[in-house]
Amino acid sequence: MKKQRRDFLKLTGLAGAGLTTGQLSYGLTPMPPAPRPQVFNMSGFSAPKIDTVRIGYIGVGNRGTGALQRIVHLENVVIQAVCDIRPERVEEARKLLEKTTHRPTFYSGKADAWKTLCDRKDIDLIYICTPWNLHAPMALYAMEQGKHVACEIPIATTVEDCWKLVETSERTKKHCMMLENCCYDFFELLTLNMARQGFFGDIVHVEGAYIHDIFDSLFDKSKRYDLWRLKENQRNGNLYPTHGLGPIAQVLDINRGDQMDYLISMSSNDFMLAKKAEELAKTDDYFKQYKGKSFRGNMNTTTIRTKKGRTIMLQHDVSSPRPYSRLHLISGTKASAQKYPLPGRISTGHEWLPEKEYQELEKKYQPEIVKRVGELAKQVGGHGGMDFLMDWRLIDCLRNGLPLDQDVYDAALWSSIGPLSEWSVAHRSNSIDVPDFTGGSWKTNKPVDISLAVGGTTRIKDV
Repeated sequence: MKKQRRDFLKLTGLAGAGLTTGQLSYGLTPMPPAPRPQVFNMSGFSAPKIDTVRIGYIGVGNRGTGALQRIVHLENVVIQAVCDIRPERVEEARKLLEKTTHRPTFYSGKADAWKTLCDRKDIDLIYICTPWNLHAPMALYAMEQGKHVACEIPIATTVEDCWKLVETSERTKKHCMMLENCCYDFFELLTLNMARQGFFGDIVHVEGAYIHDIFDSLFDKSKRYDLWRLKENQRNGNLYPTHGLGPIAQVLDINRGDQMDYLISMSSNDFMLAKKAEELAKTDDYFKQYKGKSFRGNMNTTTIRTKKGRTIMLQHDVSSPRPYSRLHLISGTKASAQKYPLPGRISTGHEWLPEKEYQELEKKYQPEIVKRVGELAKQVGGHGGMDFLMDWRLIDCLRNGLPLDQDVYDAALWSSIGPLSEWSVAHRSNSIDVPDFTGGSWKTNKPVDISLAVGGTTRIKDV
């Protein structure tokens, strides 16, 4: 299997292009990926039930601390361990949990302290909220130690690591879920339920985006450990595709009835990042390391064609001064839907439906998971409640032995758009084939219907 993965990288040109190390060269022509036999199909896999889920958290910065604050509202959950390389963040987590019944062991100070956490025998789930380059190594190690994994996005930054995650999950039969919270936002869940019930007819085209002005924070040393995200932005492509891609991939039943075929990607020039780094380097030696370095273009647009002939458009821009947009658009033969930059709307023609008709549809197609947990989720919070819905659903699936809404194939495929788009941008926007991480099982895999919320036994407390 390792040889087949190497063959795939050679055939696509990704090994020669250096995408496993973050460097790019030119002149290679992408070719169809080599087929990879599937060891075990993790799509629809039901792991043994875990009545009380014991969790170890790695990384308690902004996202990790938010995860701790949410999980304490669930019963049948125990926080066994918390780790962060920064002692001050661990101390903050300790104070936060003093107000709860959780008394975890804390790890800090050493770069590999997280491995000690993963080695413990009394943990079922590793929850990873660290910088991007650590996601894949930590997820791989955790699965090798017999743990299920839930990891922040993207789960990997190279195609090679995407394959490693797939192979390890199949071999160990451990869940490896990427924490794509936007799949649990209310409008996204509504449109998924409508699509599954045929409201849109045949889906023709979908769009997603992550357009978020975080320009100043990329250079703020007080807000981001080691300015790791600025370092990532030296890669030129769609580096953060999954917020927009996750929900529309589920609408298209990607990996479960359809599959991505190939993509092309184009980036604008960088008009802001390098200039800012040069300016800061005049008064702050830290930024001298970025002098003369190139950065990701302000706007990246990536288009994808699926095996069934549907099209996907993704955009990424985190440096331009634009209003926030996580564009979510579905266009079918009978109807369409869109949210961002405006509120959610539905159309069956050339105009949006009146608010009253929209509200009637919203009530008719309200997903079961929203009926059960939606209002409580809004009270707990986390991007309006979608973060809590995600956590509740993950724990409920583990406790009831249900397949997860997002499996390792979704994590690998959605994340692979980053390095694949880099290749296309570097090669004058030539097309490149998207690997089939399912080994062909996408043709028979069945969709997991989040909206039904089968299970639903996990109780919420202290809301």
